[in-house]
Amino acid sequence: MSLERAKAYLREKGLETHIIIPDHSSATVEKAAEALGCEPGMIAKTLSFLQGEQPVLILAEGTARIDNAKYKARFFRKAKMIPAEQVETLIGHAVGGVCPFGVNENVVVYLDESLKLHDTVYPAAGTDHSAVRLTIAELEYACPDAEWIDVCKV
Repeated sequence: MSLERAKAYLREKGLETHIIIPDHSSATVEKAAEALGCEPGMIAKTLSFLQGEQPVLILAEGTARIDNAKYKARFFRKAKMIPAEQVETLIGHAVGGVCPFGVNENVVVYLDESLKLHDTVYPAAGTDHSAVRLTIAELEYACPDAEWIDVCKV
């Protein structure tokens, strides 16, 4: 179902043909890089946070980590990841396939500056066996309401 939601969303943007369904799992950065034959940094991992009751997604370069000081300076609170068992309900995609495409209405999406280290990135497409090959410009187009932020360290 999540793949279908992501596919429908990307179809509306004219990007459905960018979806890749690899033979092997893409559930983690390492597995996705291996399955797609790219560097781990090119995987656009999607991190899920709760800010109070607000679900938030931050897409970041595959090897990047949240910088707690930057996060707190930007959002005025400590980073609190969504518990794995709540991710699908709050976001609309299960862990391993979380992406910004076809998410629940109330989810806020951010793009971390670390993604700009690469010309092409591979976010998931709703399942742990999917990805979307996008240039940074295409990612911006696919996530028109997303704000660029700097809360990670590489």
